Amino acid sequence: MSRAPQPFDPTVRSDERLVLDAGAVRAWSARTAEALGRERAAIDAINVYPVADGDTGTNLCLTADAAHRAVEAVFTAPGASGASAPDTADAVRAMAHGALLGARGNSGTILSQLLRGMSGVLAEGADGDHLARALAAAASSAREAVAHPEEGTILTVASAAAAGCAAGGTLADVARRAYDGARAALEATPGQLAVLGRAGVVDAGGQGLVAVLGALVETVTGRAPDVLAPSPGVRALPEGPGEPCGPGGEGPGYEVLYLLEAEDAAVELLRARLDALGDSLVVVGGDGLWNVHVHVDDAGAAVEAGIEAGRPHRIRITHFASTVPAPAPAEAGGTARAREERAARAVVAVLPGEGLAGLCAEAGATTVQARPGEPPAGDELLAAVRRAHAREVVLLPNDTDLRAAAATVAERARAEGIRVALIPTRAAVQGIAALAVHEPGRSFDEDVVAMTAAAGATRYAELAVAEHRSFTSAGVCQAGDVLGLIEGDVAVIGQDLTDTARTVLDRMLQAGGELVTLVVADGTPPGLAGTLEAHVRRGYLAVDTVTYHAGAGAPPLLIGVE
Repeated sequence: MSRAPQPFDPTVRSDERLVLDAGAVRAWSARTAEALGRERAAIDAINVYPVADGDTGTNLCLTADAAHRAVEAVFTAPGASGASAPDTADAVRAMAHGALLGARGNSGTILSQLLRGMSGVLAEGADGDHLARALAAAASSAREAVAHPEEGTILTVASAAAAGCAAGGTLADVARRAYDGARAALEATPGQLAVLGRAGVVDAGGQGLVAVLGALVETVTGRAPDVLAPSPGVRALPEGPGEPCGPGGEGPGYEVLYLLEAEDAAVELLRARLDALGDSLVVVGGDGLWNVHVHVDDAGAAVEAGIEAGRPHRIRITHFASTVPAPAPAEAGGTARAREERAARAVVAVLPGEGLAGLCAEAGATTVQARPGEPPAGDELLAAVRRAHAREVVLLPNDTDLRAAAATVAERARAEGIRVALIPTRAAVQGIAALAVHEPGRSFDEDVVAMTAAAGATRYAELAVAEHRSFTSAGVCQAGDVLGLIEGDVAVIGQDLTDTARTVLDRMLQAGGELVTLVVADGTPPGLAGTLEAHVRRGYLAVDTVTYHAGAGAPPLLIGVE
């Protein structure tokens, strides 16, 4: 349905938007992810509340990135043009849902609820008055989601943003007044929360929200607001009675997060139980899907409470003591030695396709490209291990047929004094999962265990085209048939790549899953990834998707389910 032309208003600049349409929501989500990416380190550096674990900026950045990817998926889905193009309601709901699925940490969880609160109002209208009402709904819903709201936090900043624009007006005026109100409230947070005042910083989550609103101002006015000056560095914190003291103090030892499929009544009981177990409780969501965040000493009890309430997904448990940044070395040469130690470990991975190999190289891996029908020889693998110039190497063969050669290479490298751990990955998607959790800063053994667990938790499939007639475990295939291989065995024989891929996905997700990874090669049908992402969104509420492009030289489609 076409929108009626807006009347001319001489007080409105030509580059200012009158409504927050779908394209503006898309631009806002992109700018938000970019802004939080730029400010991630600065926000991490001032993170002292509720726990001084230095990850608020990272959590907000990851949450915003998940929201942006969900919006992009709506716009790139097959048929997302013309009469079927996404409208504001589609875009804001996707943004909120993506943030809910990808929410990290206390502030990221609250941000997801703020976006959810806004989406309900903006789905009805997207002018300035609706934006003002949306910000009010967002602030209210976020406070309701937090078990024990504190002033001087992101909640205070959200309320000030809503109050600043409560009178409504044009879209640009509302966005600017919301930003100004949030910024003023942020500057006052050290006087509201003692732990911030002692540290000499503003609230980290609140600073992240100001960045989100700044991205909104830039989207609707075409001009970025003044850059917020960073807080000074965190001073040593003397502990005060009754305040969260973080790792090593009197606060709970673990952060527990999970997605939960559950009914409203069960969630209310869960809130009460988790509130008795710990603190920093935030439960956001609705319509059967919730994101739960709590700090507890008994992580197992928090997870058990979720199991009793419904079906938990993506359970993350973080021991706070392991997240505290290590103190700077006391001696002058300490920093250089620490940097050398961090650089002393490498990941060597065999990958199909130029695009996938390039992507993993950007992530820090030394890559060996597997050419179609020509797996790399042992000498090529050994050369890659040597090229990595590391004392410790994690080797990812990503192919069952390469495991024997990789084992031989590992032994040869060990004879040269290189410490090598071979993780027996059987597919590229398992290697991607392992690389995603790789952390050079932790001990070698801990890193290998984490990477092995991630790879082992990833089921894999591949779609290929039969070159000749043959007998398979799924029956007889003819040349040109599409074969869907799950865990190396032919499970589906089809005529169409997209239809076969949908069938394979359904079979894999019958056993559960939280994240689907799609690796698409050149030459596949246009819109294949978007079609499969939409299929997952429609049929599997708590499952997220991520797509990579393998480029040339890879199988048509690789699928991973974690």
